[in-house]
Amino acid sequence: MGRLGTTEIILIVVVVLLMFGGKKIPELMKGLGNGIKEFKNASKENENPPASKKEE
Repeated sequence: MGRLGTTEIILIVVVVLLMFGGKKIPELMKGLGNGIKEFKNASKENENPPASKKEE
């Protein structure tokens, strides 16, 4: 039940094409790519926080 076969993937692609149309797909993928890029950058910042300077 956890794995997707070729038939299921094709069915998902067809449904997405019917819902959004061929012209909207590149815009959606671009937005998804930008979101993933921002998420990766934010997670890298959390792993290596900048050293805070304490001036006394």
